[in-house]
Amino acid sequence: MAAMRLLSLTILGLAYAGLVGCAGVEGKGSDAYAPIEPIVYPTVEESPPTGGLFAPKRKLTLFADVRAYEVGDIVSVVLMESTTAAKSADTELGKGSSVDIANPTIVGAPVEWSTNGNSYSLNMGLDSTSSFGGEASSSQNNSLLGSIAVQVSQVLPNGNLVIQGEKWIQINQGDEYIKLRGIIRPEDLSATNSIPSTLVADARISYGGTGPLEESNSPGWLTRFFMTPLMPF
Repeated sequence: MAAMRLLSLTILGLAYAGLVGCAGVEGKGSDAYAPIEPIVYPTVEESPPTGGLFAPKRKLTLFADVRAYEVGDIVSVVLMESTTAAKSADTELGKGSSVDIANPTIVGAPVEWSTNGNSYSLNMGLDSTSSFGGEASSSQNNSLLGSIAVQVSQVLPNGNLVIQGEKWIQINQGDEYIKLRGIIRPEDLSATNSIPSTLVADARISYGGTGPLEESNSPGWLTRFFMTPLMPF
């Protein structure tokens, strides 16, 4: 019986570990952050040389806007994320009640009864008190600085651009990644096609890593199982 229970706990722990592993950010090569193939326009037939300096494939304009506005264009997002949150709560509740019923009287004489030589009255009293006290506090600070180059994956009907991309860096025995996806306005882009991350709408920014160093900072699957609501103790 004990062996069956241990086997059941092991199966539940493995199932939960699998769910936890799938619940995180998409892995390397996910379609949500996959590179976008740029639009390839049909090639223009070669025209005979005219002797002029202008060539269609090597044109240079001094007045056109070179900011990103098509699928496949590259945008540099400057990560400037910094959040601070704090919350505290202090609650105290108290309640008290008292009931006192006097001994009734008839014609000025109290009503009593006697049993085995003992006399008893009919007066009654009841007191009740209850109290509750609770206190909680929470604080969290996050900061993410850096930059990542992403691509335009979609042009929305209103002209806004959907951007997505990821950057992987291999350091020693592990990989570190930054993944970003969101919506930007072309008018928020600078002349160098850069934009701060605070102007990215519906932003999905993920930073993490893989490898032995990352695994050493994570609890094992059995520890995670005993820390879940599935554990009744």
